[in-house]
Amino acid sequence: MAAAKPSLGRVLPGSSILFLCDMQEKFRHVAYFPQIVSVAARMLKGLGPTVPELGAAGLQPLPKTCFSMVPVARQELDARPQLRSVLLCGIETQACILNTTLDLLDRGLQVHVVVDACSSRSQVDRLVALARMRQSGAFLSTSEGLILQLVGDSAHPQFKEIQKIIKEPAPDSGLLGLFQGQNPLLR
Repeated sequence: MAAAKPSLGRVLPGSSILFLCDMQEKFRHVAYFPQIVSVAARMLKGLGPTVPELGAAGLQPLPKTCFSMVPVARQELDARPQLRSVLLCGIETQACILNTTLDLLDRGLQVHVVVDACSSRSQVDRLVALARMRQSGAFLSTSEGLILQLVGDSAHPQFKEIQKIIKEPAPDSGLLGLFQGQNPLLR
């Protein structure tokens, strides 16, 4: 009998949703906040008009006090039986992003953490949280990589529009410093 094939982490438009966590004024003090907001906006521009099933068009904030988005998003998650993947952006990586990731993984969903759209006040917390999520089974991805996975083909009717969005590189959100030198936490 063949061994079970591990998840490849494919992201498909009809079975994915984008979560933006705590992108609020009160978190402007978080490291790389303007860059994180810029990349999150890039995700929305890239995915909203191209793959409307992600639900980016009429975003409604959900108030929460819990360090996870899952309790407040439970109804939305339950209403989407086809859902397989959650793309996750936001603040702070070691708190709400980590706990949301763990809760989503517990529900059997694939989680794709958009690393260039997540940050923390402390870059040590950010790095360790990214490593922890990877250890737990989340996929670490970039905004451009996920956008291109969802578009899937240069023949896509919105590809020229998407190309304009990704033509400019995402702003540096401090990741190069975290990943340089073969960081042992991310192996």
